[in-house]
Amino acid sequence: MKVTILANYAPNAYKGLIQGSDREAAIKTLFESVGGKVYSVMFTRGAYDIVVNAEVPDQAAGMGLALAVRASGSVTDLVVLEELDMKAVLAVANKAAKVYKPAG
Repeated sequence: MKVTILANYAPNAYKGLIQGSDREAAIKTLFESVGGKVYSVMFTRGAYDIVVNAEVPDQAAGMGLALAVRASGSVTDLVVLEELDMKAVLAVANKAAKVYKPAG
């Protein structure tokens, strides 16, 4: 399952960055620990400090690593975007749309 992760570092984590902590290596090790793979790590200016494009074996692996990062206190915001199979989603949406009766 492909994921894009958006995150902001907490103030204490900035200290580690300034002191030379190799976050790209740490992120790759984290993903590999759950059977995943990192495609890119991008440090950004704007709404988020970092964007990671990666792959994880399943939803549990993705959410598990996100929970571990959140629990560390090193991020103030973390968003996990999961890639969708839109053909499958639209097939279900079309089925549901045929039977759904809106309120009112």
